[in-house]
Amino acid sequence: MSLNQVDRQILALLQQDASLSTAEIADKVGLSQSPCWRRIAKLEQDGYIKGKVALLDEKKLGFDMLVYAHVRLSNHGRTNLAEFERLIMSYDEVTECYSMAGTMDFMLRIISKGIEGYEQFVRDNLLNLEFVQEVHSNVTMTCVKRSTSLPL
Repeated sequence: MSLNQVDRQILALLQQDASLSTAEIADKVGLSQSPCWRRIAKLEQDGYIKGKVALLDEKKLGFDMLVYAHVRLSNHGRTNLAEFERLIMSYDEVTECYSMAGTMDFMLRIISKGIEGYEQFVRDNLLNLEFVQEVHSNVTMTCVKRSTSLPL
């Protein structure tokens, strides 16, 4: 399916506020409610809309530490890539994980309650894995920009 301008408008509205009703979206894009509903359903069916979530305030929930950790596996550990990835998927503190090109194997986005919480997570989880050779931490200070919106 190729996206037209109305589809892009619908997606832009939904990524800004997924709680908008179909009637509100239809009004904003100049459609009646039924065709708008069908377009949204088609966008979901075709995988353009992966899900709808509520974005929570980390700080209000006590998660005041955000760290990007770069992980290098040992040469022997590279045979355990699938095991490492499986374990990372089980850690709620890891909100994103990327395999990397270059000197490090993975980059993790880790949230915690303070530096002590981060240290505890690294010691109890990452450094306990025999195939983790190094963990380099980049502690964030001020969030200048954070967006979940894609440029449409």
